[in-house]
Amino acid sequence: MQTLPLLAQPSVGLGLRRGLLKDLQAANTGDFDFLEVAPENWIGVGGAHGAALRELAERYPLSCHGLSLSLGGSAPLDLGFLQEVRVFLDHYNVPLYSEHLSYCSDDGHLYDLLPLPFTEEAVHHVAARIRQAQDILGRRLAVENVSYYAAPRQDMDEVTFTNAVLREADCDLLLDVNNVYVNAINHGFDPQSFLAAIEPGRVVGMHVAGHFDESDTLKIDTHGASVKPQVWSLLAEAYARFGAKPTLLERDFNFPAFSELVTELQTIRHLQSGGNHRG
Repeated sequence: MQTLPLLAQPSVGLGLRRGLLKDLQAANTGDFDFLEVAPENWIGVGGAHGAALRELAERYPLSCHGLSLSLGGSAPLDLGFLQEVRVFLDHYNVPLYSEHLSYCSDDGHLYDLLPLPFTEEAVHHVAARIRQAQDILGRRLAVENVSYYAAPRQDMDEVTFTNAVLREADCDLLLDVNNVYVNAINHGFDPQSFLAAIEPGRVVGMHVAGHFDESDTLKIDTHGASVKPQVWSLLAEAYARFGAKPTLLERDFNFPAFSELVTELQTIRHLQSGGNHRG
């Protein structure tokens, strides 16, 4: 596999969303360090949006976070799509490509990230597909722990399942701290224990986002709100264990004034420098 550049550590990023495009183009130097794109949303895009992507890619490193590979699915991997992704990653010299530890297709695309059963069979199945994807991409893949609301079967807990997949596939982890918190509340486990059980050498990046408080025992991962204080605290604990890995602030809709996103990015920088969450 080819040797790729790395995102700077520490560093902060934002998702390249069309609703943020003008703000990202006008941002001040130092507001953020990298941009994350979903390759399937940008492959082959021309016109004004394609030109904006090229201009921003000349100014900022890109990372890629996929939406439709369906690593845990039963249908064969889309080899043509993987080849297109490889061309995109090579063209923009992308240092990090991640996908979800879930599935999103059956007889067609399901437009949702569905949880895998936490079983030995599922470990072997998804690990084999990750290895196949890595061979085609010519680079290591990072998988992201996802939020889930119903568990199809659990012969082991989530962190044991995740570690088993990482080891068998020999891939990396994109640690979504908000998902750890949401799952911990919804399924009744300790988020600090989850972090403590993850193998540190596997974590290559982090995500942090807002969620919706449906109740004290039900949190919904939305990417449409500000980051909650409890998640900031958990992010600080993740940095203490894994180091100040490149971290993306996820915001997909309900965009506030750009200055509010910059304030959240500054909070990430503060925590990466060893500071405590303020407020």
